[in-house]
Amino acid sequence: MANGFPRQKWMADVGTAEFEAEAHRQSAAVADSERAADDQAFIDALSVDMPA
Repeated sequence: MANGFPRQKWMADVGTAEFEAEAHRQSAAVADSERAADDQAFIDALSVDMPA
């Protein structure tokens, strides 16, 4: 506890249809943006190939 107050974390329920729909909506918005290529290049630069 910090300052006498309990801490809580909220975690999304990734198994719901609502979560899936929102994740799809957001990823489609990013993919359709003018900066999609720059955004993907950034993600690719951060990504590391993991051995199988």
